[in-house]
Amino acid sequence: MNIVANMHGCNKMDKKNIKKVVLAYSGGLDTSIIIPWLKENYNNCEVIAVSGNVGQASELEGLEEKAIKTGASKLYVEDLTKEFIEDYVFPCVQAGAKYEEYLLGTAFARPSIGKRVAEIALAEGADAICHGCTGKGNDQVRFELAIKAFAPDMPIIAPWREWDIKSREEEIEYAEAHNVPLKISRETNYSKDKNIWHLSHEGLDLEDPMNEPLYNKEGFLEMGVSPEMAPDKPTYVTIHFEKGVPTAIDGKEMGAVEIVEKLNELGGANGIGLLDIVENRLVGMKCRGVYETPGGAILYKAHEVLETICLDKETAHYKALVAQKLAELVYNAQWFTPLTEAILAFVKSTQQTVTGDVTLKLYKGNMINAGVKSPFSLYDPEIATFDEDEVYDQKDSAGFINLYGLPIKVMAKMKEKNGLDK
Repeated sequence: MNIVANMHGCNKMDKKNIKKVVLAYSGGLDTSIIIPWLKENYNNCEVIAVSGNVGQASELEGLEEKAIKTGASKLYVEDLTKEFIEDYVFPCVQAGAKYEEYLLGTAFARPSIGKRVAEIALAEGADAICHGCTGKGNDQVRFELAIKAFAPDMPIIAPWREWDIKSREEEIEYAEAHNVPLKISRETNYSKDKNIWHLSHEGLDLEDPMNEPLYNKEGFLEMGVSPEMAPDKPTYVTIHFEKGVPTAIDGKEMGAVEIVEKLNELGGANGIGLLDIVENRLVGMKCRGVYETPGGAILYKAHEVLETICLDKETAHYKALVAQKLAELVYNAQWFTPLTEAILAFVKSTQQTVTGDVTLKLYKGNMINAGVKSPFSLYDPEIATFDEDEVYDQKDSAGFINLYGLPIKVMAKMKEKNGLDK
């Protein structure tokens, strides 16, 4: 591999030495046109496409034929769905990690895919790895930091930083000129990212925060319906957790993927998990996104409810601080770092008694707590009751208040003594 280190310590490629490139390939607009672009601009190099299946379903149909027809020598389709849910999603559900309410659907997936792309590039003896992320997005950082974690010396090609294409409209024109088949039209060209956990929508009318998302327009929502279109009758669902990990729905044990799929079905049908936010991107700008996360929203809510009876106060409060930091790390491409590893270890230790059942009532976009129980519950009805009891002596509270309020009393007396304003 021929690499020349520039004065800033980055890897700089000599194009004539790039003969084999591994492309992180989704089959979407960006990566579809990158294949012919790479061959045009990198000496007709061999392009090996790699698609990480993280549950994007129909988007994988016909992908191999499309990649080969567009100029790739072959396509790897790596099934990462189970790993994605078990190793990336569920640990963050246990943590309660949310980034500005966003349930991290895209941020979860990128390290998993980037890791596998790097592994294949090394196995194939590639000269470079290429991705289709724009220079304005978070994903360029997520992919490249994952690649650096597993292939630290591998040069990276990011066409959006090189080519003259300036917009998605010009991308479509390039695709049409190179006979690249597209599933989108100029009228419905939202920028989307889909996996088993979520679907994101960006661009077009959504770029103006004053525009309400077209939730009721046919074809806009793909994972469910709007709250207005949801049934008038509520749906009850009971989720069982073992040490913070969901293992059963309504008494039926299921694997991780099956649980998310089932909750997507129930949540989607009841208008659950829609989020419209203007978020603070890693690269410094604000961006508006509309997210569908039906099953994920249910899991976060149910786990949160279970923790209210299973965690002591100090652990629960400190864990909330850690959850925010973890969400920032995941969002900001820091998955493969010592701090993330340490936080996840802490979170796992807090989950030893987070076992039990949570029942939620799903109704027109709402998730209503309808019951929770755990063999490790710290909630004691005998102590908490407002009725007469024999385990809590209310007279004890007077001494507690005197001691707890002593610093306030001392401060007040000092101010009084010195004529200071209270």
